[in-house]
Amino acid sequence: MDDEAQAARRARWLLAAGTAAGIALAAVGLVRGATLPGRALGPGEVARVNGVPIRAEELERLVAALEADKRRPLEDADRARVLERLVEEELLVQRAVEIGLVESEPGVRKALVQALVDAIVAEAESEEPEPETLRRLYEERRAYFAGGERFRMQRLVFRPRPGAAPPRERALEARRALEAGEPAEGVGERLADAPVVTLPDALLPAAKLREYLGGEAFAAALAAPVGTWTEAPLGDGDLQLLRLAERRGGEAPRYEEVAPQVAAEWRRERADRALREALDSLRAGADVVVQAPR
Repeated sequence: MDDEAQAARRARWLLAAGTAAGIALAAVGLVRGATLPGRALGPGEVARVNGVPIRAEELERLVAALEADKRRPLEDADRARVLERLVEEELLVQRAVEIGLVESEPGVRKALVQALVDAIVAEAESEEPEPETLRRLYEERRAYFAGGERFRMQRLVFRPRPGAAPPRERALEARRALEAGEPAEGVGERLADAPVVTLPDALLPAAKLREYLGGEAFAAALAAPVGTWTEAPLGDGDLQLLRLAERRGGEAPRYEEVAPQVAAEWRRERADRALREALDSLRAGADVVVQAPR
């Protein structure tokens, strides 16, 4: 469902909810920007609920979506009802927070998390890349855009755990051992940790391998020569060593043939980075205490 359809659905729900409850209409003057009793509204505000502003653009977005859905201009009374329902919606949200629904209801927490993730991703994907940026991405990832190419990748994961050296220290030791010729299986048993998701020991298409590794890690491993171990972050202090063990296949098409896919790949990677940066920033500014694994 697109944004306009979602807005129209929400506006219809707001109107219906108010009608079913039998709540009186808001004054038309409030919709037109009049002040609330005893309080002056700020620029761009159409209401304020316990200090939280309701913005004119939100009201207009819902009104426009509802008008498009109904295929006729809304009357002042309809606009007033939409605004009144926005006020009531904000009151319900504040009450839900006040009584602890965010902490006690898994569905509420999940919806909040997903909404924030969606907002971060949407903002990142709205950026427009420079043409030379897309050209450079294509040149760096020719293999990715070659549909028939397959890759076999090895991975060792390093996580914080009690009684062990920090992940970076163990990753450096592992890399030295691997470069000295020690088998990856033995190095992994001695120094690495079990991955959350096991990487198949098989030739995989680029798109599937990217799902396992993430865009940045996949790109780093692909840029290294076959057989070379490369370090890549996993987030939250975890590290991984990747080795492109084998690659087979295809020939990359001309840039002009895959320009839309290149742009889509750039946006996906930009969204991945934005979300990772947001999470790292939140964690850096928080007091987080985690029980050590047993």
